Amino acid sequence: MFSITSSTTCGIESVPVIVETDVSNGMNNFTIVGLPDTSVKEARDRIRAALKNSGFPFPRGRVTINLAPAHLRKQGPLYDLPIALSILVSRGEIPQQSLSDAVVLGELALDGTIRPVRGVLTTALMARRIQKQTMFVPKENEQEAAVVPDLHIFGVSSLRSVVDHLLNRSKLIETIYCPTETTQNEQHCFSFIKGQALAKRGLEIAAAGGHNILLSGPPGTGKTLLAKSFPSILPPLTDEESIEVTSIASIAGKLHSSSGLIKTRPFRSPHHSSSAVSLVGGGTWPVPGEISLAHRGVLFLDELPEFPRHVLEHLRGPLEDGVVTISRAQAPVDFPARFQFLAAMNPCPCGYATDPKRPCVCSSFQVQQYQKRLSGPLLDRFDLRIEVSNLSQELLLSESLSESSAVIQSRVVIARKKQADRFIDTACHLNAEIPHSVIDQICHMSAEAKQLLALAIDSQSLSPRAASRVRKVARTIADLSNTETIEEHHLAEALQFRGQSTERF
Repeated sequence: MFSITSSTTCGIESVPVIVETDVSNGMNNFTIVGLPDTSVKEARDRIRAALKNSGFPFPRGRVTINLAPAHLRKQGPLYDLPIALSILVSRGEIPQQSLSDAVVLGELALDGTIRPVRGVLTTALMARRIQKQTMFVPKENEQEAAVVPDLHIFGVSSLRSVVDHLLNRSKLIETIYCPTETTQNEQHCFSFIKGQALAKRGLEIAAAGGHNILLSGPPGTGKTLLAKSFPSILPPLTDEESIEVTSIASIAGKLHSSSGLIKTRPFRSPHHSSSAVSLVGGGTWPVPGEISLAHRGVLFLDELPEFPRHVLEHLRGPLEDGVVTISRAQAPVDFPARFQFLAAMNPCPCGYATDPKRPCVCSSFQVQQYQKRLSGPLLDRFDLRIEVSNLSQELLLSESLSESSAVIQSRVVIARKKQADRFIDTACHLNAEIPHSVIDQICHMSAEAKQLLALAIDSQSLSPRAASRVRKVARTIADLSNTETIEEHHLAEALQFRGQSTERF
């Protein structure tokens, strides 16, 4: 009996899977045990054909493959290559010690070529954690694995090339990580957005502090354009954030072939017909949803009231906790979901309830029913609410460019640097994540600001959560002003963007 190390994923973590092979006398039979799913069971036919077409005879007798530990479910075709190599070792085609310190994964085609698989980055992190030295991965996944230092990565394109390497007939070239350069989409730059100074200011504050923002206004006023330009003012991902984002994309199968670390913040914009499972994750085999794919980036929901209300209610927990837990009978699975929530909506079904020039054709009952599609608790989680109005003739026809995204981004980066220094010994990273236990120390207000907040709590009936979010936004505004104490005008601007807690757009 011989074993090779592979892996399986639990959430966004990989755990070792030992592929054990036993060949014994008896009737010809090929069995895979260890809680495999259908795709793993189908590996029998793929492996048999791949071995034959690569010039290796399939062993006669009873072949038993065990994927240990048996209590973890195994899914996907990534076990094809380790199973095939373990069979060759059991036949004496490959020396046993050549794979004792390696982690292997890859899908086999019928002709013996190796196809890419999911979860390679998390497997590489696991290999380093369990002190393995070598990894054999599909050629298309080699840059993904090479991100992790202190590992010898070999990208393989066929079963025959792996065997030749292990037998020292034709050595594979070790993969060297080559980071790809990222270019910013110049089409979505704030300089091309005419007017909308208030909305741009709100987006800058949201970017600096990681706050959630809701844009409302008539059709055609530029809400979607503002939202799509929002990533251009966000700071680049840190190395730690890049690994988190890339790991989630790899597990979900969203990572582009031959790419390494993702360096740009994700921007996810699902359609309003999306189900709750596609939005928050889940399924029989839990996979990340849109909110996890937007981790450390932006989740943009256009036409927010068109989403089913029960789907939107699933967002309330992850918005507070930064993680979504998918409970299954076997075990709960946690997916990170620390994203910025950006949404856009019309004020009524026809869209012109707040347009001073075009009449609204909706009845008061229709407007009321339309606004009721969004619950109060969900609206309460938006730190900034901005009315985007139509532009005047002068602004619309103006040929002058406004402030560029690069200039705004530089101010955002400085503000985030202040937050990184402030939270260096805590678990939070941004002002929007400040825990309630330390909000009084971090969001220190002047006497005038305290008096204004007290007046706002009474006049606007702010809930404790709403009051805390106002203070966090004011903290970000003070950071943009390079001020340690929250002054009255900082809090006044935060209240201006907040609006009344009972207000319906």
